[in-house]
Amino acid sequence: MDSSINEQAIEFLLEAPDSGEDAVYIAGNFNDWNARDEQYRMEKTGEGHYRIYFPDRDFLPNRIEYKYTRGNWDRVELNEKGNGVPNRVVFNTRRLVQDRVDHWMGIEPEFQVGFLPQIRVLSEAFEMPKPIKTRRVAALLPHDYDHTDKRYPVLYLQDGQNLFDEYAPFGNWGVDKKLAHMVEKGQGDIIIVAIDHGEEDRIKEFTPSSNTRLGSGYGKQYVRYLTEILKPYVDKNFRTLPGRHHTGIGGSSMGGLISIYAGLMYPEVYSKLMIFSPSLWVAPKIHFHSINFNNSQDTQIYLYGGEAESVNMIPNLKRFKSALQEQGTGAKLEFELNVDPYGQHNETRWGEEFPRAVEWLFFKK
Repeated sequence: MDSSINEQAIEFLLEAPDSGEDAVYIAGNFNDWNARDEQYRMEKTGEGHYRIYFPDRDFLPNRIEYKYTRGNWDRVELNEKGNGVPNRVVFNTRRLVQDRVDHWMGIEPEFQVGFLPQIRVLSEAFEMPKPIKTRRVAALLPHDYDHTDKRYPVLYLQDGQNLFDEYAPFGNWGVDKKLAHMVEKGQGDIIIVAIDHGEEDRIKEFTPSSNTRLGSGYGKQYVRYLTEILKPYVDKNFRTLPGRHHTGIGGSSMGGLISIYAGLMYPEVYSKLMIFSPSLWVAPKIHFHSINFNNSQDTQIYLYGGEAESVNMIPNLKRFKSALQEQGTGAKLEFELNVDPYGQHNETRWGEEFPRAVEWLFFKK
């Protein structure tokens, strides 16, 4: 029935990236937020266009809250920055609602296979000073690395197993695919060094020394290894831009925590920190280690956290930022804090954040 005739009807029209073989659903306070309710499956009316028609508004709440999904909450709509969005709200006095979705969670941007980075394994068991364990270290080089004489900035990332391995147990960031997509935007000229974690010793290695809620760790030795052994090796064997203005370090969760520690211990080496969902609860006073940070060298810090991770994640991030700003009086600190109101603590979400962080840290004009 045409909604122009039925005064009790409400029609929702949606423009969105094509969902492929997935159906699109509307979920809200009218169906207990069921993300795959066949009664609320939208009709596909064209490429990227969807429609659902409610013939009787009396069955809907007066204040309708809703979102669009592709059948589950791991495939929900995202905003133009790739972040989660608040619930949409309309009142059922409306007769026509027209919406737009910018991105879907779980859909990789298209990329050209020829733009995938070259993956060079430096060693399956890179030698480490004890008590740090040997582990795989790999370099993701620009796709055309062998056909140029360029030198490249370098970003050192923790938890290498979770960056590009297809069969990582907790999923992966898809860094290789993200880099291929970034090439089309002119942002592929970067080397990523992926450092595998120490398996059962991961927590120990990522715990900054002593006085933490997890006790003592090997964080100081681990960071010294990254800076004094691995970085010189990478600079010797690849065409890098070795100066601090072209060198970054980053990670997520405990990997984010140890990356903060590395930046504070060696500000003369790292000018760019990419910190996702750091486990600041482990070392809430980590900023007191930043004595060496009081210098005149500029530093960029990209912070990301999701409000769905824990009640303390965003407050801890904001306190950390404020503490550095207050203590690092001799340095010019530039922050980018991105808070996702629906962001969860997982590899998929960190992978979605990766291109934005790299762009801001290395390619911002």
